[in-house]
Amino acid sequence: MTIYTGRGDDGETDLRDMSRVSKSSHRIEAYGTVDEANALIGTIRPTGHDDLDDLLETVQNHLHVVQADLANPDPSPDDPAVEPEHVEALETRIDGFDGELEPLRSFVLPGGGRAGAALHHARTVVRRAERRTVDLARSEPINETVVTYLNRLSDLLFTLGRVANARDGEPEESPSY
Repeated sequence: MTIYTGRGDDGETDLRDMSRVSKSSHRIEAYGTVDEANALIGTIRPTGHDDLDDLLETVQNHLHVVQADLANPDPSPDDPAVEPEHVEALETRIDGFDGELEPLRSFVLPGGGRAGAALHHARTVVRRAERRTVDLARSEPINETVVTYLNRLSDLLFTLGRVANARDGEPEESPSY
């Protein structure tokens, strides 16, 4: 398999079902932004915390499922799809990590140490992927669990940013109004 085919030189690309769409379509924008989030998460590892690194690797694999799901306008039962169990797994991890943290009393300025700041950055890219996916869902049918997954993933990344900063001794800062 060569990395280049020339098939995209005309501004179109193939979906999973081999139909052709514009590279500026809502569907491509949605799963392209998920790809961006996945690449960004890859730059965060290693965080210096094995449990966070293992979880982020799992998330990256799940994001490939998200991309496959979004790239498929006509899925069959055997195709990769985001399932409620993916969302539940994120919720379980959020609840577990939340126990390490001081209760949240205000908004938090994104930042801190290298890992914490990068996790906050990844959260914002996942939020954009969620917005792009909601936009897609307004024009085409999609697996609605994808939107829920992306929403919960941004919550997880926020939590992990706080955890990384707490473990690294980085103080949280609240915005001043």
